[in-house]
Amino acid sequence: MVCGGFACSKNALCALNVVYMTDLINASWWVMGNNTRHELERSFDCCGLFNLTTQYQDDASCNALCKNRSSTCQMCGEIFLKHSDEALKILGGVGLFFSFTEILGVWLAMRFRNQKDPRANPSAFL
Repeated sequence: MVCGGFACSKNALCALNVVYMTDLINASWWVMGNNTRHELERSFDCCGLFNLTTQYQDDASCNALCKNRSSTCQMCGEIFLKHSDEALKILGGVGLFFSFTEILGVWLAMRFRNQKDPRANPSAFL
C-alpha cells in the first residue's frame, strides 16, 4: 500500500489512539531509570504513572511539589496523555500543510509541464 499525502497523515494519527498511547507510556515508564522518573515527576508535578502503578505512587520516593502541598497528586500518565494529544494535533496540522503543498506542487507541474517556450522557433521541431 502506498502512503502519500493526506491519507497517510490521517491514518497515521488515527492509529495512535488512547489505548496505544497508554501502552506506550506504560512500557517506557518501566524502561527508564529511577533518576529519570524522579526528574519527570518534579518537572510535571505528578506522582506515579497510572492506576496500574499504585505501588510506585504510594512510595515515599516521589519528590514532586504536589506531595508537599497535599497528600494526593495527579498521575503522571494523565499529564503525559494530555501533552501527547497536543503534540499529535500539532503534528497533524503540519502533515496536512505538507499534504496540501504536495497537491499544489503536482497541480503546478501538470499545468506548466507541457507549455511551449514562446521564444522558441516553431519550425525547429519539424
